[in-house]
Amino acid sequence: MFTIEHDFDATVVTLVDEDAAFLQEDVTVSAFEDCITVQQLDPRTDQVVKITLSLSQLRDLEAALDLPEGVYRLRKDG
Repeated sequence: MFTIEHDFDATVVTLVDEDAAFLQEDVTVSAFEDCITVQQLDPRTDQVVKITLSLSQLRDLEAALDLPEGVYRLRKDG
């Protein structure tokens, strides 16, 4: 299950784990104009862990999900 909310400065997607035998904490993905943040509560420390990706890193991650092992560099069009 997931939710989508449009805030003033970001689109926020929350991913809720409901099918796994060992449920994970909710993941919140916030898409801003210049970056993407991914946040999840670490239940061992009771603190939220936050990762920030540039839009370039996000494009690389998207491409990497469909490729075999190796080293790659995306070409810029134009």
